[in-house]
Amino acid sequence: MHFAYPPRKSSNPQPYLPRGASKLPTLRRSRLKVIALAGLAFFALIWLITRAGGSRGVSRRKPTGNPPAVILTVIDEKKYSKGYIETIKENRIQYAEKHGYQVFFPSAEDYDLKKAPASWASVVASRHALTKYPETHFVWFLDQNSFIMNPDFRIEQHIMAPAKIESLMKKDQPVVPPDSIIKTFSHLKGSDVDFVVTQDKDGLSVGSFIVRNGEWAEFMLETWFDPIYRSYNFQRAETHALEHIVQWHPTILAKMAIVEQNILNAYSTGKQGEEYKDGDLVVRFPDCAAAGAQACETEAQKFTPRWRAAFQSS
Repeated sequence: MHFAYPPRKSSNPQPYLPRGASKLPTLRRSRLKVIALAGLAFFALIWLITRAGGSRGVSRRKPTGNPPAVILTVIDEKKYSKGYIETIKENRIQYAEKHGYQVFFPSAEDYDLKKAPASWASVVASRHALTKYPETHFVWFLDQNSFIMNPDFRIEQHIMAPAKIESLMKKDQPVVPPDSIIKTFSHLKGSDVDFVVTQDKDGLSVGSFIVRNGEWAEFMLETWFDPIYRSYNFQRAETHALEHIVQWHPTILAKMAIVEQNILNAYSTGKQGEEYKDGDLVVRFPDCAAAGAQACETEAQKFTPRWRAAFQSS
């Protein structure tokens, strides 16, 4: 029995399609193109809002200012005596209580620095403070080997108020004196400043600095603490890392103000920088750590009666 073969297709197709046959595919392609473009525009809009818009787009609310400021000092309890540490804490606590601030005393051992020098703890502890006190306006990092000497000085009024910081900041100032080609911005406004630091004879001095709480401060501190900078083995560790960052990253430099040392970071002697005088906010002992813990305690004894007398009379 034979079965019929299916009809064979013609090897000579029609030279043109029947009338109206091409409209549907063309219409579908046009619709798909419109849908694709609309989808692309939608995702681009979302990206602009969440990424490029930054603080101008979907930004978190501003801190309430409770507390107005946090005084942060990283404590090394293994290297220094208990009496010396208690004196340091007492100094910060009395000052904070007078102005309604908070104090934060993390240990240097609280942070995994991956074999980097212990001084790097100041950077990660500052970021920690922003998380621990999300409503504060400012975090003031102050090195352990120092005292607050002027109890009447309020950082939000005497330093960080926009008009005040604009009058204090050094504009067109070499970042690394005396002749760095990278200088602080001459057009910077006080309202744009989120980071305040000082210089000594060698360059930036990071034993006392203030950051304004916000997304930029978090970004700056995380950039500063990036593992790549800790791995560079800078001679002055986090200090040289910050100098490198502000000279290569204008995003950081654009919100940094440098002020005179006596505003925030005067030294106990004038060998390396500006020497402390009565009325200055802070006295620091920059050389003592290299000489040993006992050297710091001996240096501190010269100033302990003076800060206590100033606090009692205020």
